[in-house]
Amino acid sequence: MANLRGLREAGTLVAIPVYLFVAAYLFMLVYGIVRALAEGPGMFPTTPLATGETPQLLTIWLILRTFSSGCTALTGVEAISNGVTVFKPPETRHARQTMVVMAVLMGVLLLGSIGLTQFFAITAGPEETILSAFARHIFGDGLLYLLIQMTTLLILVVAANTSFVDFPRVTSLIARDGFLARQFMNLGDRLVFSNGIIALAACVAVLIIVFGGDSHALIPLFAVGVFLAFTLSQSGMVVHWFRLGGTGWQWKALVNGLGAFTTALTFVIVAVSKFAEGAWIVAVLVPLLVFGFLKIKQHYEHIKPQLSLDGLTPPAVQLDLTQPVKPGAPRIIVPVSGIHRGSLKALKFAASISPQITGVYVEIDPSRTEAFLKEWAIWCPGIPLEVVDSSFRSILLPLLAFFDHSDRVADDGHAAVIVLPEFIPAAWWQNSLHNQTAWMIRLAVLYLRRKHRHGRVIIEVPFYLDA
Repeated sequence: MANLRGLREAGTLVAIPVYLFVAAYLFMLVYGIVRALAEGPGMFPTTPLATGETPQLLTIWLILRTFSSGCTALTGVEAISNGVTVFKPPETRHARQTMVVMAVLMGVLLLGSIGLTQFFAITAGPEETILSAFARHIFGDGLLYLLIQMTTLLILVVAANTSFVDFPRVTSLIARDGFLARQFMNLGDRLVFSNGIIALAACVAVLIIVFGGDSHALIPLFAVGVFLAFTLSQSGMVVHWFRLGGTGWQWKALVNGLGAFTTALTFVIVAVSKFAEGAWIVAVLVPLLVFGFLKIKQHYEHIKPQLSLDGLTPPAVQLDLTQPVKPGAPRIIVPVSGIHRGSLKALKFAASISPQITGVYVEIDPSRTEAFLKEWAIWCPGIPLEVVDSSFRSILLPLLAFFDHSDRVADDGHAAVIVLPEFIPAAWWQNSLHNQTAWMIRLAVLYLRRKHRHGRVIIEVPFYLDA
């Protein structure tokens, strides 16, 4: 909910648990070192083997499983590289400094915790994590132990929130390239990618239900996906340096190549060692996702020429303003979001039944308005156009307010006829790839403006997309 609200204070809210966690754990490590110097090392309990049982050897397989579990603990640093633009100028330098600080802190906390738990011979119980057992050994069951537990809980909340910050940004980039529904590019009224946040919340809910709320069962799923993404990104950087060249590109390509090899090796180890524990889901899910992305891209590429204005000669819609308006001719409002074959078809239909036409364009992105006005002047000369400002990037409320304003200005006792251009995809699943604005406008007019239920007329002009 905080991410949907786009709170400016979100950075502060996230920073407080991080500082508390770092301060609490550094204090625990320092206090642990003091106790270690005073008490000396502990002894692990020995467990006698059962009859016929042989001790497990330190095999390569066991080492690889340990390696894969340890690599999972190091993920998360990549969130900085995804959010470089949110840093204060100079962004790159500040992001690099943050990365260094984060890496040093991670190394100190990880190595300090592992070293002290081994030194004190601390083992975790079936219902307790190793860090909880470590804190209990150092502080007992008092307030300091509870503080450690609370800061751990808060830092896990912050870690979970990282996805809600980065996932919507990543999906917006994928949607911009045409591999996801265009709705993921839309900014909400709080300047956040609200569709990505809602989609992620729905996916998280499904995972929690399917896995019964057991976060440990999700770790293999997470680890395989993360290291696959790392491998792809590092490999992409190698290709980037070979194409771009420049000063020292061989060294940069070597570094990224080494990173790609390391993460690919980790990916294989994690996938094999944790295959039965849930990693198989990624092996099935990733090809399905890629297939879905390609089908979405194929759909957008297929409809592009169908909507293109290529082959048409402007102007496409003209009105004979020299002829008097016939009595009873309705006032027509045509909401348009762009100039394409679908909107031109609706405007032509409107012109065929009445010369009293007004186009209305809701300005969500001011940077696109000037280009739209130029296109309108070329393709629809002489047809009045109203540009309605939308301060919060909403379409429906400004549009409904304009309908009411138009009726008040006309003062003829009749509500305007609304002509809606609407895409009709060839397949049912393709409906989700389009904004369905006409459908939302129709519902809003029918149910949110009930005072016009006897006078407002809606005409939908379908534009059928080929299969």
